[in-house]
Amino acid sequence: MAQIDDLPPLRDVIAAHGLNAKKSLGQNFLLDLNLTSRIARSAGSLEDCTVLEVGPGPGGLTRALLAAGAKRVIAIEKDSRCLPALAEISAHYPGRLEVIEGDALEIDPVALTGRDKVRIAANLPYNVGTQLLINWITTPQWPPFWSSLTLMFQKEVGERISASPASKAYGRLAVLAGWRCKGGILFDISPKAFTPPPKVTSAVVHLTPNLSPLPCDLKALEKITAAAFGQRRKMLRASLRSLTPDAEDLVTKAGLKPTARAEEIDIAGFVELANTFRAAQAV
Repeated sequence: MAQIDDLPPLRDVIAAHGLNAKKSLGQNFLLDLNLTSRIARSAGSLEDCTVLEVGPGPGGLTRALLAAGAKRVIAIEKDSRCLPALAEISAHYPGRLEVIEGDALEIDPVALTGRDKVRIAANLPYNVGTQLLINWITTPQWPPFWSSLTLMFQKEVGERISASPASKAYGRLAVLAGWRCKGGILFDISPKAFTPPPKVTSAVVHLTPNLSPLPCDLKALEKITAAAFGQRRKMLRASLRSLTPDAEDLVTKAGLKPTARAEEIDIAGFVELANTFRAAQAV
């Protein structure tokens, strides 16, 4: 296993601080420093930016990010038991690690990072990972405050993020991510790499902002995709009826077939649907 710094092995850190992973917090600690270093490298050049990390736990990825040259790491940790272990890392890398105790869903990342160039890199807790991603890719201001996302999810979630039309995994998440971002799954990580081992394979996803997404009202797109995929087995003329009684006319005006189902519509099609829906509301 790689030796990236002079700090104790992660297993020793976990034992010393009694950091048994809590299922209620979605914790699975990644101990292999070869893998955490690979994730850090996948985030790109870190020397001139602030890295935002969510759920650092005992600090395996944190250490890899700092060893890879991150100018500054801001780590948000909900579990107060992990703070002493993270304090040891902070002392080893003076002035480069700031630890925020709190819930990442309730903390404004823009206020934390200021005007710095920001990369987000994290082994996200399983129970909040998808919601955090949605928050980051649906921020009203675009381009966003971040320049890249390098995130670990359950592989199933990674496949939903990068799915193509007509595939089983294609849904609302793929449309939102594909509309505003570029990228996808980089590599898988076996359950054996974690403590405790999860029941599923994980995947590291890397996304960068699409600086010129198709013009579209975000709220309209969210409503359209939620309705369409909420009843994905139904034809659009039926699934969109929850938004408008004239669903068939809406779909036709968008240049799509009313008998099509959500999984058949590409991102451009959903953008056209959203724009048509938004225009109809403005009348």
